Amino acid sequence: MFTLSTQSATPLVVQIVEGFRALIQSGNLRPGAKAPSIRQFAHAHGVSVYTVVDAYDRLVALGFFTSRPHSGFFVRKRDTQVSPGAGAVVESANHNFDSMWYLRRVFENRALRMKPGCGWLPSDWLFEDGLRRSLRALASDNVDVGGYGEPKGFAPLRHVVRDLLAEQEIAVNAEQVLLTQGSSQALDLVARRLVRPGDAVLVDDPGYPNLLFSLRFLGAKLLGVPRTPQGYDLLALEALIQQHQPKVFFTQPRLQSPTGSVANLAHLHRVVQLAEQHGITVVENDIYADLDPEPRPSLASLDQFQRVVYISSFSKTISPNIRVGYLAAPPDLLEDFAQLKMIAGLTSSELNERLAYGSLVDGRWRKHLRGLRDRLAQAHQRTAQQLENAGFELFSEPKAGIFLWARHPDINNAAELAYQAAEQDILLGPGHLFGTELHPSPWLRFNVAFTEEPAVWAFLESQRKTG
Repeated sequence: MFTLSTQSATPLVVQIVEGFRALIQSGNLRPGAKAPSIRQFAHAHGVSVYTVVDAYDRLVALGFFTSRPHSGFFVRKRDTQVSPGAGAVVESANHNFDSMWYLRRVFENRALRMKPGCGWLPSDWLFEDGLRRSLRALASDNVDVGGYGEPKGFAPLRHVVRDLLAEQEIAVNAEQVLLTQGSSQALDLVARRLVRPGDAVLVDDPGYPNLLFSLRFLGAKLLGVPRTPQGYDLLALEALIQQHQPKVFFTQPRLQSPTGSVANLAHLHRVVQLAEQHGITVVENDIYADLDPEPRPSLASLDQFQRVVYISSFSKTISPNIRVGYLAAPPDLLEDFAQLKMIAGLTSSELNERLAYGSLVDGRWRKHLRGLRDRLAQAHQRTAQQLENAGFELFSEPKAGIFLWARHPDINNAAELAYQAAEQDILLGPGHLFGTELHPSPWLRFNVAFTEEPAVWAFLESQRKTG
């Protein structure tokens, strides 16, 4: 096929890209031909799997390869010719594979021992004791395990959700609450109801990779609203609305992933005003609300379900494994979401919802939340100081939630750094994963709950010195 040289000044990733490019342009690899699997190529050439991942990633982005789920990589049929320059980009390149493919292959690789880029909390930070007590209580009850449960979810838990929302000054009745399999299903239901192919859809930029992939899959045109430490670039938001007339805005105002930023009250008011003026439905993803020590307003509390759909979850505080989330919405939309939920998978798991209910009515639940918030605040202070000591610039310092968003002047492409980190058993969160486009990014997402390992900082320091 072609040979690689570890002695060459040209990086191995570039050698692989250029090798396949030459084979394809010479006709030695024809359209439709299957490329070697990542592991086969890595083994045959004595290189890292992550080096091959990066090279195949670039070949897909350049339009030379296409990725087929469960089948592998194939030479793409090309409508335009590409010059042999390393910077050439094909207009017809398929960018839609990126986030989900990367998530499956690298980003959620829990086998890596150190995980400062992951999106979950350590198990011993969660409400393990409360969940075990709930599980024991459920096992001792004479629970009917037959049937499918209620379409909207376990009624007592929906009443608890109603009361929790009331504490945030969000007025809703239990019939306006739909329980889901985590916030991911809630977002999917909303997207499938509100978005049609070709629709212009506003999203946070950077934002949540799974949501961005889902919207692309539905054929939406993503309009990235730049995040700022105060919330949003409001001028950019208004310009996008004027130009594209979108009908939906998916956003995470509080403790946003990946930036950790919190939208201030003035920004929330302006988003609600713009939604009312232009007929936009705002989908508020508030999954980190329980991690926030401050009693902040939300878009839902300001709007009271005129134009806002509210989504949250117990995955970040009880356990991600029980997969219990919820959405609250205006009555007509709520019924549509419930219908879609039944069509897609009938009801959600009542057993899991009972486990969540038992945890929430446990007398130690609120104490757990207070302890978790304090622990995260301490981790934020420690991680922010370590990042600054290592020369990183922080996007914002929320002092709450899970994430810090940071970049270093000596690091231009965080994706390359992430592949090198994986070689050292370290999972990083490179910035391009969270963008609306596949542009290289210097930014990294850090999970403050996973930054205690000295080896993480030793790796970052060594890369900075050689960057």
